[in-house]
Amino acid sequence: MFHKLFKSAMASLVFALAFFTQATASQAANPVVTLETSMGIIKIELYPEKSPVTVKNFIDYVEAKHYDGLIFHRVIPNFMIQGGGFEPGMKERKTKAPIVNESKNGLENKRGTLAMARTSEPDSASSQFFINVVDNGFLDRAKSRDGVGYCVFGKVIEGMEVVDKMKTVKTGRSGPHGDVPEDDIIIKSAKVAK
Repeated sequence: MFHKLFKSAMASLVFALAFFTQATASQAANPVVTLETSMGIIKIELYPEKSPVTVKNFIDYVEAKHYDGLIFHRVIPNFMIQGGGFEPGMKERKTKAPIVNESKNGLENKRGTLAMARTSEPDSASSQFFINVVDNGFLDRAKSRDGVGYCVFGKVIEGMEVVDKMKTVKTGRSGPHGDVPEDDIIIKSAKVAK
């Protein structure tokens, strides 16, 4: 009797471990990028199943060290923080060709999500990205004025307190939008977690 109970308990344990391992593996399947900034570390989980072109593009820039040394050049406290295009002094860094806009992926511009910045041309995103600091539903495809919206492709999973510090910095230096921080917020490095 004890032997049967022991075997049954072991079978249950093996099943539970297999389930836990599978659940953990599926959670770990999405790539994570770590941004080390002058204000702290931000970890971002990317969603390649929902935004394959955008995630590949972002990872390509990360692995090419494109973001290293760039700044968050646009900060709007009740909207978003934007980076990925300019060096200190607002010198624009050269980018690759723009990518297709994947905003119809169903992901929403909620607080903490990462989305691609673009011009009024829908398929114009290259390296610049922004982190929503509030829910910005008007940027979603379904609610956007242009009917296209902005592609969400990731979410901050650690370091939202760093983002919240960033959104409070003093801005006003000259730049394309007048929302440039007075003191540079530098991306020291961007790395894909192994």
